[in-house]
Amino acid sequence: MFDIHRVEIEWGGRTLKLEIGRMARQADAAVLAQYGETSVLATVVAAKSVNPDADFFPLTVNYQEKAYAAGKIPGGFFKREGRPTERETLTSRLIDRPLRPLFVEGFKNETQVIISVLSYDNENDPDILSMVASSAALTLSGLPFLGPIGAARVGKIDGEFILNPLVDEMASTDLDLVVAGTQDAVMMVESEANELSEVEMLDAVMFGYKHFQPVIDCIIKLAETAAKEPWNIELPDKSKYVCKVRDLAEAELRKAFSIPEKQMRQDKVSVVKAGVFEKLMPDEDGCSDIVLLNEVFKELESEVVRGDILKNRKRIDGRDLTTVRPILSEVNVLPRAHGSALFTRGETQALVVATLGTGDDEQFVDGLDGTHRERFMLHYNFPPYSVGETGRVGSPGRREIGHGKLAWRAMNPLFPNVEDFPYTVRVVSEINESNGSSSMASVCGASLAMMDAGIPLKRPVAGIAMGLIKEGESFVVLSDILGDEDHLGDMDFKVAGTIKGITSLQMDIKITGITCEIMRIALDQARLGRLHILDEMAKALETSRDEIGDHAPRIETINIPTDKIREVIGSGGSVIRSIVEESGAKIDIEDDGTVKIAGTNREVIDAALKRINEIICEPEVGSIYKGKVVKLMDFGAFVNFFGPKDGLVHVSQLTNEGRPNHPSEVVREGQEVYVKLLAIEDRGKVRLSIKAVDQKTGQELSRDDSLQNDQGSNGRERRNSPRRR
Repeated sequence: MFDIHRVEIEWGGRTLKLEIGRMARQADAAVLAQYGETSVLATVVAAKSVNPDADFFPLTVNYQEKAYAAGKIPGGFFKREGRPTERETLTSRLIDRPLRPLFVEGFKNETQVIISVLSYDNENDPDILSMVASSAALTLSGLPFLGPIGAARVGKIDGEFILNPLVDEMASTDLDLVVAGTQDAVMMVESEANELSEVEMLDAVMFGYKHFQPVIDCIIKLAETAAKEPWNIELPDKSKYVCKVRDLAEAELRKAFSIPEKQMRQDKVSVVKAGVFEKLMPDEDGCSDIVLLNEVFKELESEVVRGDILKNRKRIDGRDLTTVRPILSEVNVLPRAHGSALFTRGETQALVVATLGTGDDEQFVDGLDGTHRERFMLHYNFPPYSVGETGRVGSPGRREIGHGKLAWRAMNPLFPNVEDFPYTVRVVSEINESNGSSSMASVCGASLAMMDAGIPLKRPVAGIAMGLIKEGESFVVLSDILGDEDHLGDMDFKVAGTIKGITSLQMDIKITGITCEIMRIALDQARLGRLHILDEMAKALETSRDEIGDHAPRIETINIPTDKIREVIGSGGSVIRSIVEESGAKIDIEDDGTVKIAGTNREVIDAALKRINEIICEPEVGSIYKGKVVKLMDFGAFVNFFGPKDGLVHVSQLTNEGRPNHPSEVVREGQEVYVKLLAIEDRGKVRLSIKAVDQKTGQELSRDDSLQNDQGSNGRERRNSPRRR
């Protein structure tokens, strides 16, 4: 009934298993992959016919985590998986990026890859396994896919590279790098690093490249027995338009691409394109011919731009290969923001704002490995006006989530730990203008905004995007690429870091791979560009400000004994609520006794601190306290004098004017009085004295004063009392 094929290898100290033929047999291909006890199912389905109106390759990759994989029930009201989480979106992009360039050019059948996490062992992250399973499914499907690819995660612990480190090991690694590629070259890199050098990063990439080769061999072995027959793809003939378009448009396109300003250049290209369509398709209604003509025109654009750069070493805006566009950095641009910066590089501009919050503002992230809290968030917004267009405005798309995460990875290694800086921080990058590398502009702007807010970054961070033009054996690497150079080039290589080293690296290519030599040149060139950008940023702000902004909340952290937490919180939270209401502070208490007190000013924090200290501290015998009379009895008055603590003032300790018949002759309920703590008895009873303290000044009366008062009062008592017989 089942025609099952399996292969397995030992990889990174664990067994990798690939299987086809048992699940999802109506898909074009479905591979069940297992690594340790983590299992994923990758399926591939492609439409059997192409949409004639399609002018791009409609590939969709959907990675989805099933809660049952970790033995969990989803939270929320509906108790089922909902819209993709940020992690699912980022992993979908991670899988898509090395796969997309390997489909045969011209293939436009709608294709969908779905990866479902079926089992998670809390040790092996499903993302690398999902990339391997997707590669295997596409290789076996018969689609025109020039794979397979392999993928691996590389960590660095104690100076040594680790292949596919376990989840727990990632907490102590200096590097989290994902690399994917074919047998011949690297296709994709994604990483976060603790200021590693260019040499270390390149070595890490090549370490991963070397160690995923057995995975590629494993997929090929499975394909030899289980692959379907290749699809017969008939690509449309564009040759009838090539010469005509070249004759009509080449000269004008060369003039257009010599215009430095983006909008003027695009307007000129649009005019040239409209003229071509008007002359070649005056009476045509066929959408397929329109699509073909669009493709031919785009290929001519690419040829003109790429050819000029390779031949003349001059770029669209007149720069050479390594020059970075003019930079203007400004800080404190928004009067009420905690920290703000406006970073402009050429025609790319990011307005970045940093906001400080408390523990209540931390983000709760729910995943297969449980719920964790995030203190640092970085969000990226790309409105349509940034490129002079109209468009949808709403929830962030995959691109916005991906760019925000890339900038977050660049900044995260420099973010201070909670002991040094107890704030929650949210950074938002609003892209006002875009003409190349807005994500790296977000990194530069985020660094400036965070320093402007007084966040003690270890060092400033800058980012730069590198490009590649490669024809045969000839190639050039471009620093600080424009949007057109990204669109028409072969590589988008983004490098962020400090003066000390790299903190984040992301590489995507559109060809079938790049060599170690190209990566080395790109990294060296990026380092020089990054150092130049850091120098330009320093003109606005060199280091973090000594103090947080006037409008940011103040936070003070104290530690209390864990056995006092219940007293501070009170029954049903009554005590802490009263402290918050009376002081105006925000209070966050951790299970280990860490208490964070946030307020708009020093007075608010001090008021909350006083109340908490009254609860957690023990009163000292002989000390004087200000309290309030809470209850009167025949034998004395109870005074609340130290937080929730009450003590008894015996009638004999109420006044130096003689012993009253009832405490009400001296004090009343609600009256504020100064008391001296006389003793704390074995059973916890507290004895207080009012008469030992001057009620006007709160100072303790001297022994002589007390005796004099006692003698005076006793003498008066003797004169006024009847003689005893």
